[in-house]
Amino acid sequence: MKILLANPRGFCAGVNMAIECLDEAIRRVGPGIYVYHEIVHNKYVVDRFTKQGVTFVDSMQEVPHGSILLFSAHGVSPKIRSIAKDRNLQTVDATCPLVTKVHLEAIRYANAGYHIILIGHEGHDEVIGTMGEAPESITLVETATEVGKLPFTGDDKLAYLTQTTLSVAEATEVIGALKIRYAGIESPKKEDICYATTNRQDAVKMLVESADVLIVLGSQNSSNSRRLMEIGASQGVPSYLVDGAVELQTDWFEQDSTVVITAGASAPQVVVEECTNYLRTHFNAEVSEETVREENVHFNLPKELQQLTRVAN
Repeated sequence: MKILLANPRGFCAGVNMAIECLDEAIRRVGPGIYVYHEIVHNKYVVDRFTKQGVTFVDSMQEVPHGSILLFSAHGVSPKIRSIAKDRNLQTVDATCPLVTKVHLEAIRYANAGYHIILIGHEGHDEVIGTMGEAPESITLVETATEVGKLPFTGDDKLAYLTQTTLSVAEATEVIGALKIRYAGIESPKKEDICYATTNRQDAVKMLVESADVLIVLGSQNSSNSRRLMEIGASQGVPSYLVDGAVELQTDWFEQDSTVVITAGASAPQVVVEECTNYLRTHFNAEVSEETVREENVHFNLPKELQQLTRVAN
């Protein structure tokens, strides 16, 4: 068996920043920290922090007054920030700067009188946060078909934004439909789909041509990880999204298989190593690192970390 290990894979700069942020908060004040939603969409990462005394919540009412609260990498709406202030919470914003960019674009377009078409997946934390910036000025679409059902005319002042973790091909199709129907629609000067999402998708597209099987390390609720799996499946390659080696099944593989392994932007390297070790043990696999593109992006930790004080008992 031959393993082609896709590079880049795994943690992006935004995920690294969010995880480092929570690690540093724990170092400074110990357990008892709350996080609004999962810090990143990865079971391994969430379980690790839970064991360290972090509580992940989906409702602000679960956070006691005066507590320490981190906002996840996916961002939150102004309403959540307002509730946090009302509850006298010490907050640390671990939102990925590339998600913040989309939020700021939404505010700018809404203030300029545009109605915004947001391309994304309904219910995703990032989409909820972005729409919360200007709920009366944003309409969500997921597919090109939905574009044909929009109520706007060519005379309306429109702009589009995208969720940062979409499939490039998926977004391109919807954007194309928008531009055909609304020739004057505006868009940001720089696309919203993040560099890491694009790079990981490009690596899979290139390597999957030689693959018998594609393994994507990532959780089921990770949008960017699911997009990687879908790329393989669209090429007719058996493709599986798993959290770790415990989910691998030997009947997915043959002794002479070529297996491409990658990891979504929120999946840690340790789960990749577990999977390669599994295939080495069961199939005597040889591993080849395949670098498609180099990444050197880094985001600084939020300044609020320096102001944290221990939660009172």
